[in-house]
Amino acid sequence: MTKTTQTLPAETGGTEITRFNALRHGVLSGYTVLPWESTDEYRAVVEALVAEHGPLGPTEEHLVEEIAGIFWRKRRLRLAEAAAHRRGLEGTLASYRETVKVALVHLDTSGQSERVVDAIRATVADTQEDMTDMAADETMTRDALELLSSKRNDAYEAALAALRQDTQTWWADTLAGDPDELADGKEPATADVEGLRYFLEGEVLPWFENRQKELANRPLIREQAFGDALDPNKLERLGRYEVHLDRKLERMLTMLLRLKDLRRNVIES
Repeated sequence: MTKTTQTLPAETGGTEITRFNALRHGVLSGYTVLPWESTDEYRAVVEALVAEHGPLGPTEEHLVEEIAGIFWRKRRLRLAEAAAHRRGLEGTLASYRETVKVALVHLDTSGQSERVVDAIRATVADTQEDMTDMAADETMTRDALELLSSKRNDAYEAALAALRQDTQTWWADTLAGDPDELADGKEPATADVEGLRYFLEGEVLPWFENRQKELANRPLIREQAFGDALDPNKLERLGRYEVHLDRKLERMLTMLLRLKDLRRNVIES
Protein backbone atom coordinates (compact mmCIF):
# COMPACT_ATOMS: atom_id res chain seq x y z
CA MET A 1 0.00 0.00 0.00
CA THR A 2 1.61 3.27 -1.06
CA LYS A 3 1.90 6.52 0.81
CA THR A 4 -0.26 8.14 -1.85
CA THR A 5 -3.25 5.98 -1.06
CA GLN A 6 -2.87 6.45 2.69
CA THR A 7 -3.00 10.23 2.43
CA LEU A 8 -5.72 10.50 -0.17
CA PRO A 9 -8.01 13.45 0.68
CA ALA A 10 -11.60 12.75 1.68
CA GLU A 11 -12.82 15.00 -1.14
CA THR A 12 -11.46 13.57 -4.37
CA GLY A 13 -12.48 13.05 -7.96
CA GLY A 14 -13.91 9.89 -9.44
CA THR A 15 -10.73 9.06 -11.39
CA GLU A 16 -8.58 9.31 -8.27
CA ILE A 17 -11.01 7.17 -6.31
CA THR A 18 -10.93 4.48 -8.96
CA ARG A 19 -7.13 4.46 -9.04
CA PHE A 20 -7.00 4.37 -5.25
CA ASN A 21 -9.31 1.39 -5.02
CA ALA A 22 -7.58 -0.48 -7.82
CA LEU A 23 -4.41 -0.36 -5.70
CA ARG A 24 -5.98 -0.92 -2.32
CA HIS A 25 -8.53 -3.70 -2.63
CA GLY A 26 -6.76 -5.86 -5.18
CA VAL A 27 -5.46 -8.35 -2.60
CA LEU A 28 -8.48 -8.64 -0.30
CA SER A 29 -10.92 -8.90 -3.18
CA GLY A 30 -9.23 -12.17 -4.11
CA TYR A 31 -10.52 -13.61 -0.83
CA THR A 32 -13.88 -11.81 -0.71
CA VAL A 33 -15.09 -12.31 -4.28
CA LEU A 34 -15.78 -15.91 -5.21
CA PRO A 35 -14.60 -17.12 -8.64
CA TRP A 36 -18.11 -16.96 -10.14
CA GLU A 37 -18.85 -13.50 -8.75
CA SER A 38 -18.16 -10.16 -10.40
CA THR A 39 -15.01 -8.38 -9.31
CA ASP A 40 -16.23 -5.23 -11.04
CA GLU A 41 -19.40 -5.20 -8.97
CA TYR A 42 -17.38 -5.64 -5.79
CA ARG A 43 -15.06 -2.84 -6.88
CA ALA A 44 -18.08 -0.56 -7.34
CA VAL A 45 -19.13 -1.25 -3.75
CA VAL A 46 -15.66 -0.43 -2.44
CA GLU A 47 -15.38 2.73 -4.52
CA ALA A 48 -18.76 3.95 -3.30
CA LEU A 49 -17.71 3.43 0.32
CA VAL A 50 -14.37 5.18 -0.27
CA ALA A 51 -16.20 8.12 -1.83
CA GLU A 52 -18.53 8.28 1.17
CA HIS A 53 -15.99 7.90 4.00
CA GLY A 54 -12.70 9.09 2.47
CA PRO A 55 -10.56 6.77 4.64
CA LEU A 56 -7.07 7.91 5.64
CA GLY A 57 -4.47 5.47 6.87
CA PRO A 58 -4.44 1.68 6.98
CA THR A 59 -6.88 1.38 9.89
CA GLU A 60 -9.68 3.36 8.25
CA GLU A 61 -8.96 1.65 4.96
CA HIS A 62 -9.26 -1.74 6.64
CA LEU A 63 -12.57 -0.77 8.23
CA VAL A 64 -13.96 0.39 4.88
CA GLU A 65 -12.79 -2.86 3.34
CA GLU A 66 -14.50 -4.80 6.12
CA ILE A 67 -17.73 -2.89 5.54
CA ALA A 68 -17.50 -3.61 1.82
CA GLY A 69 -17.08 -7.29 2.63
CA ILE A 70 -20.16 -7.22 4.84
CA PHE A 71 -22.20 -5.54 2.12
CA TRP A 72 -20.98 -8.14 -0.35
CA ARG A 73 -21.88 -11.04 1.94
CA LYS A 74 -25.32 -9.57 2.59
CA ARG A 75 -25.80 -9.41 -1.19
CA ARG A 76 -24.74 -13.05 -1.39
CA LEU A 77 -27.22 -13.83 1.37
CA ARG A 78 -30.04 -12.33 -0.70
CA LEU A 79 -29.02 -14.50 -3.63
CA ALA A 80 -28.97 -17.57 -1.39
CA GLU A 81 -32.41 -16.70 -0.06
CA ALA A 82 -33.76 -16.34 -3.59
CA ALA A 83 -32.16 -19.66 -4.55
CA ALA A 84 -33.79 -21.34 -1.56
CA HIS A 85 -37.15 -19.95 -2.63
CA ARG A 86 -36.65 -21.17 -6.18
CA ARG A 87 -35.60 -24.61 -4.98
CA GLY A 88 -38.70 -24.83 -2.81
CA LEU A 89 -40.82 -23.49 -5.65
CA GLU A 90 -39.49 -26.20 -7.96
CA GLY A 91 -40.82 -28.81 -5.56
CA THR A 92 -44.08 -26.93 -5.16
CA LEU A 93 -44.73 -26.79 -8.90
CA ALA A 94 -44.45 -30.56 -9.11
CA SER A 95 -47.79 -30.66 -7.32
CA TYR A 96 -49.19 -27.42 -8.71
CA ARG A 97 -52.69 -28.84 -9.02
CA GLU A 98 -52.94 -28.93 -5.24
CA THR A 99 -51.54 -25.38 -5.01
CA VAL A 100 -54.27 -23.94 -7.21
CA LYS A 101 -56.91 -26.00 -5.45
CA VAL A 102 -55.90 -24.52 -2.10
CA ALA A 103 -55.48 -20.97 -3.43
CA LEU A 104 -58.87 -20.98 -5.16
CA VAL A 105 -60.76 -23.22 -2.76
CA HIS A 106 -63.68 -20.77 -2.81
CA LEU A 107 -63.99 -21.08 -6.59
CA ASP A 108 -64.65 -23.78 -9.15
CA THR A 109 -61.05 -24.63 -10.07
CA SER A 110 -61.89 -26.98 -12.94
CA GLY A 111 -59.48 -26.51 -15.84
CA GLN A 112 -57.30 -23.92 -14.07
CA SER A 113 -54.57 -25.88 -12.32
CA GLU A 114 -52.41 -26.35 -15.40
CA ARG A 115 -51.94 -22.56 -15.60
CA VAL A 116 -50.30 -22.05 -12.23
CA VAL A 117 -46.84 -21.66 -13.78
CA ASP A 118 -48.13 -18.85 -16.01
CA ALA A 119 -49.75 -17.23 -12.98
CA ILE A 120 -46.45 -17.21 -11.11
CA ARG A 121 -44.41 -15.79 -13.96
CA ALA A 122 -46.94 -13.29 -15.31
CA THR A 123 -46.61 -9.56 -14.65
CA VAL A 124 -49.56 -7.19 -14.29
CA ALA A 125 -49.08 -6.19 -17.92
CA ASP A 126 -49.02 -9.86 -18.96
CA THR A 127 -52.30 -10.49 -17.17
CA GLN A 128 -53.93 -7.45 -18.75
CA GLU A 129 -52.75 -8.59 -22.17
CA ASP A 130 -54.10 -12.09 -21.55
CA MET A 131 -57.48 -10.70 -20.46
CA THR A 132 -57.69 -8.54 -23.59
CA ASP A 133 -56.75 -11.50 -25.76
CA MET A 134 -59.32 -13.73 -24.05
CA ALA A 135 -62.06 -11.12 -24.47
CA ALA A 136 -61.33 -10.87 -28.20
CA ASP A 137 -61.35 -14.66 -28.51
CA GLU A 138 -64.68 -14.90 -26.67
CA THR A 139 -66.21 -12.24 -28.93
CA MET A 140 -65.19 -14.24 -31.99
CA THR A 141 -66.71 -17.37 -30.48
CA ARG A 142 -70.03 -15.67 -29.75
CA ASP A 143 -70.07 -14.21 -33.27
CA ALA A 144 -69.65 -17.76 -34.57
CA LEU A 145 -72.58 -18.91 -32.44
CA GLU A 146 -74.75 -16.18 -33.93
CA LEU A 147 -73.81 -17.38 -37.41
CA LEU A 148 -74.80 -20.91 -36.43
CA SER A 149 -78.23 -19.57 -35.46
CA SER A 150 -78.67 -17.74 -38.75
CA LYS A 151 -80.62 -18.99 -41.75
CA ARG A 152 -77.56 -19.03 -43.97
CA ASN A 153 -77.00 -22.12 -46.06
CA ASP A 154 -73.32 -21.97 -45.23
CA ALA A 155 -73.83 -21.30 -41.51
CA TYR A 156 -71.43 -24.04 -40.46
CA GLU A 157 -68.65 -22.94 -42.80
CA ALA A 158 -69.11 -19.25 -41.95
CA ALA A 159 -69.11 -19.94 -38.21
CA LEU A 160 -66.01 -22.09 -38.47
CA ALA A 161 -64.22 -19.37 -40.44
CA ALA A 162 -65.20 -16.78 -37.80
CA LEU A 163 -63.43 -18.71 -35.03
CA ARG A 164 -59.87 -17.96 -34.02
CA GLN A 165 -57.24 -20.32 -35.39
CA ASP A 166 -56.53 -22.05 -32.09
CA THR A 167 -60.26 -22.71 -31.57
CA GLN A 168 -60.47 -24.12 -35.07
CA THR A 169 -57.55 -26.42 -34.24
CA TRP A 170 -59.27 -27.48 -31.02
CA TRP A 171 -62.40 -28.33 -33.02
CA ALA A 172 -60.40 -30.26 -35.62
CA ASP A 173 -58.72 -32.28 -32.87
CA THR A 174 -62.13 -32.98 -31.34
CA LEU A 175 -63.45 -34.26 -34.66
CA ALA A 176 -60.38 -36.45 -35.08
CA GLY A 177 -60.67 -37.93 -31.61
CA ASP A 178 -61.02 -41.65 -31.07
CA PRO A 179 -64.70 -42.46 -30.28
CA ASP A 180 -63.58 -45.30 -28.02
CA GLU A 181 -61.84 -42.77 -25.74
CA LEU A 182 -64.97 -40.67 -25.16
CA ALA A 183 -66.48 -40.49 -21.71
CA ASP A 184 -69.53 -42.61 -21.05
CA GLY A 185 -72.66 -41.12 -22.55
CA LYS A 186 -70.81 -38.63 -24.74
CA GLU A 187 -71.49 -38.77 -28.47
CA PRO A 188 -68.76 -38.27 -31.12
CA ALA A 189 -68.51 -34.76 -32.53
CA THR A 190 -70.11 -34.12 -35.89
CA ALA A 191 -68.93 -31.57 -38.46
CA ASP A 192 -72.23 -29.74 -38.81
CA VAL A 193 -74.14 -26.84 -37.26
CA GLU A 194 -75.37 -28.74 -34.23
CA GLY A 195 -72.05 -30.44 -33.61
CA LEU A 196 -70.14 -27.16 -33.68
CA ARG A 197 -72.78 -25.43 -31.54
CA TYR A 198 -72.56 -28.18 -28.93
CA PHE A 199 -68.76 -27.86 -28.91
CA LEU A 200 -68.76 -24.07 -28.52
CA GLU A 201 -71.41 -23.98 -25.83
CA GLY A 202 -70.27 -27.05 -23.93
CA GLU A 203 -66.49 -26.76 -24.21
CA VAL A 204 -65.29 -23.35 -25.34
CA LEU A 205 -67.56 -20.98 -23.39
CA PRO A 206 -66.96 -22.81 -20.08
CA TRP A 207 -63.24 -22.57 -20.80
CA PHE A 208 -63.58 -18.78 -21.05
CA GLU A 209 -65.38 -18.70 -17.70
CA ASN A 210 -62.67 -20.71 -15.98
CA ARG A 211 -59.94 -18.71 -17.70
CA GLN A 212 -61.47 -15.45 -16.46
CA LYS A 213 -61.44 -16.77 -12.89
CA GLU A 214 -57.83 -17.85 -13.21
CA LEU A 215 -56.69 -14.49 -14.59
CA ALA A 216 -58.62 -12.56 -11.93
CA ASN A 217 -57.00 -14.65 -9.19
CA ARG A 218 -53.42 -14.76 -10.44
CA PRO A 219 -52.13 -12.73 -7.46
CA LEU A 220 -53.74 -15.21 -5.08
CA ILE A 221 -52.22 -18.16 -6.94
CA ARG A 222 -48.78 -16.50 -6.85
CA GLU A 223 -49.09 -15.80 -3.14
CA GLN A 224 -50.08 -19.38 -2.38
CA ALA A 225 -47.34 -20.89 -4.54
CA PHE A 226 -44.56 -18.76 -3.08
CA GLY A 227 -45.89 -19.37 0.41
CA ASP A 228 -45.81 -23.12 -0.18
CA ALA A 229 -42.29 -22.83 -1.58
CA LEU A 230 -40.89 -21.15 1.54
CA ASP A 231 -39.01 -23.60 3.75
CA PRO A 232 -38.47 -21.90 7.13
CA ASN A 233 -36.00 -24.59 8.23
CA LYS A 234 -33.63 -23.84 5.34
CA LEU A 235 -33.93 -20.08 5.70
CA GLU A 236 -33.46 -20.00 9.46
CA ARG A 237 -29.68 -20.36 9.20
CA LEU A 238 -29.56 -17.65 6.55
CA GLY A 239 -31.51 -15.37 8.87
CA ARG A 240 -29.08 -15.97 11.73
CA TYR A 241 -26.16 -15.25 9.42
CA GLU A 242 -27.76 -11.98 8.36
CA VAL A 243 -28.15 -10.93 12.01
CA HIS A 244 -24.46 -11.68 12.50
CA LEU A 245 -23.56 -9.53 9.51
CA ASP A 246 -25.77 -6.68 10.71
CA ARG A 247 -24.07 -6.67 14.10
CA LYS A 248 -20.64 -6.77 12.52
CA LEU A 249 -21.59 -3.93 10.19
CA GLU A 250 -22.74 -1.84 13.14
CA ARG A 251 -19.44 -2.42 14.95
CA MET A 252 -17.34 -1.58 11.89
CA LEU A 253 -19.30 1.59 11.18
CA THR A 254 -19.05 2.70 14.81
CA MET A 255 -15.29 2.20 14.83
CA LEU A 256 -14.86 4.00 11.51
CA LEU A 257 -16.97 6.98 12.52
CA ARG A 258 -15.12 7.28 15.84
CA LEU A 259 -11.77 7.31 14.07
CA LYS A 260 -13.00 9.98 11.67
CA ASP A 261 -14.26 12.07 14.58
CA LEU A 262 -10.91 11.73 16.35
CA ARG A 263 -9.10 12.74 13.17
CA ARG A 264 -11.41 15.72 12.71
CA ASN A 265 -10.89 16.86 16.32
CA VAL A 266 -7.13 16.63 15.92
CA ILE A 267 -7.25 18.73 12.77
CA GLU A 268 -9.52 21.33 14.38
CA SER A 269 -7.35 21.60 17.48
